Amino acid sequence: MVMPRHVAIILDGNGRWAKSKGMPRNYGHIQGAKTVEVICEEAYKMGIQYLTVYAFSTENWSRPKDEVDALMKLLRNYMKTCLTTAKKNRMCVRVLGDKTGLDDDIRTRIAQLEESTRDNDGLHFQIALNYGGRDEIVRAVKEIARRVEKGEMEVSDITEGCLSDLLDTGGLPEPDLLIRTCNEQRISNFLLWQLAYTEFYFTPVAWPDFSKEELVKAVEAYNHRDRRYGRIEEE
Repeated sequence: MVMPRHVAIILDGNGRWAKSKGMPRNYGHIQGAKTVEVICEEAYKMGIQYLTVYAFSTENWSRPKDEVDALMKLLRNYMKTCLTTAKKNRMCVRVLGDKTGLDDDIRTRIAQLEESTRDNDGLHFQIALNYGGRDEIVRAVKEIARRVEKGEMEVSDITEGCLSDLLDTGGLPEPDLLIRTCNEQRISNFLLWQLAYTEFYFTPVAWPDFSKEELVKAVEAYNHRDRRYGRIEEE
């Protein structure tokens, strides 16, 4: 079985999963965080080198305040857990998104996590926080405009590669496979630039119930795709 080098996942269904069990939505987010830990370990064992998860979008701020507050509390706790897990499994962690929109203490924990895991040679794990694909592209374009205005680059220097390097994912390979759980079939402003030739896999399984077996199913489906990148096969 050919293993995708980079898998991206939209973690969907935590709240609905909790509601189906008569529990508050935050219970689903807590269980979803545990699932992230399991899948990180299983993905690396399978030979996946890069795993990127969509944890909190720029649009998620519009959710009820108590849910957002609970998510931020969970995030603070997860940063501690992730640091321990990263040390144990030699995981290299990187946070994508507009960090300026997060509280100071969260930004500090993110910086500590990224710095302490930077040289690890295990799974490359990216967490998208306060992330939006459109926002990411706008920030990159503004940086290009700034450099042109300052005379640091010419308009003729602007290429796809230049823009890619200035995205939050600069230096990372583009995802081979995108998984979205809980039967939703859209990308919800996630990695808009990077998903140009990514294979999509949608599953009805809610994120808290996602397991190694479900990851294997997604990879098996990926193995049946014909990735031509716009080309055609020779007759």
